[in-house]
Amino acid sequence: MKKLFAEFFGTYWLVFGGCGSAIFAAGYPGLGIGFAGVALAFGLTVLAMAYAVGHISGGHFNPAVSFGLWAGGKFPVKDLVPYIIAQCVGAVAAAGTLYTIASGKAGFVIDSAKAGAFASNGYGPFSPDGYSLQSAFIAEFVLTLFFVLIILGATDKFANSNFCGIVIGLTLTVIHLISIPITNTSVNPARSLSQAIFAGSDQLAQVWLFWVAPILGAILGGFIYKNLLQNHAEAKNNPQTLD
Repeated sequence: MKKLFAEFFGTYWLVFGGCGSAIFAAGYPGLGIGFAGVALAFGLTVLAMAYAVGHISGGHFNPAVSFGLWAGGKFPVKDLVPYIIAQCVGAVAAAGTLYTIASGKAGFVIDSAKAGAFASNGYGPFSPDGYSLQSAFIAEFVLTLFFVLIILGATDKFANSNFCGIVIGLTLTVIHLISIPITNTSVNPARSLSQAIFAGSDQLAQVWLFWVAPILGAILGGFIYKNLLQNHAEAKNNPQTLD
């Protein structure tokens, strides 16, 4: 249960901090943080929770990452469903908190016809810069693949793990800098689901892509690291066990 609570709170903070910065601060007149600020906010939330609770649960905070670590041989399949449930509940709880705060401003309304409404993800008319379904799928697939590769490499037993949280946080920042104009950046199915629930039915209808593409990319990233990059000779001499 401690692991599941860690995933709940870690995902909650990621969505609250990352999506909250997009909702409240990105477009603030004359002083908005813009794309770069939102990208940094997502990276900093992951960095903070990686050090705060990563030692408890592994610090996934993302269903795609859980799938990727499973594919890379670093996570037991029996824990996949409980982790994903905890992550999704944490994300939806954070989105609900953001909605409650936003509702406290007179005239607040979510324009569901607008791309990126309530920090949601989308393609076609719901892409910030009008990118197609194909472009969105490729971007989410490739970016999640490399995200998992970097996570596995940075947390490898033979890597310098003291700075792994910084590496992972900065990687998520770069991912957002690349893809906010394309999909408003997901690489995290729980984050996409939580915002779409409040953004509207059209955004919710597109959520499938932000589950399928990141999870497929993560699984491939896990297999690539396990079979092409990991030093198996050293791994045999220093066997690891799963909790």
